[in-house]
Amino acid sequence: QVQPVESGGGLVQAGGSLRLSCAASGRTFSTYNMGWFRQAVGKEREFVAAISWSGEFTNYADSVKGRFTISRDNAKNTVYLQMNSLKPEDTAVYYCAARGRLPWSDASRYDYWGQGTQVTVSS
Repeated sequence: QVQPVESGGGLVQAGGSLRLSCAASGRTFSTYNMGWFRQAVGKEREFVAAISWSGEFTNYADSVKGRFTISRDNAKNTVYLQMNSLKPEDTAVYYCAARGRLPWSDASRYDYWGQGTQVTVSS
């Protein structure tokens, strides 16, 4: 069993940066593909980024490519999402998901979810 816990959300001005963290308990964390999703008010949950268990492979939604970077530190059981050049349309609750299977962009392919952290980007 893995329980992801997100942190690092907050209020930032457009053009600013935030780094989200996802700490997951359990000795099997390092064997799990991990993902970040987000859900804005009135919208469906959407894929943001994913990373393979080793960190060798990553995947990004087109809307965040070149601005967001996903990484992981298996020694710390933590996944990160560095978000740069933030836009008001990035405002959403961001969720960390664990044990993903292909296709990583499909939320139903993940087994464990965190409670989410709010990111608000002001214009």
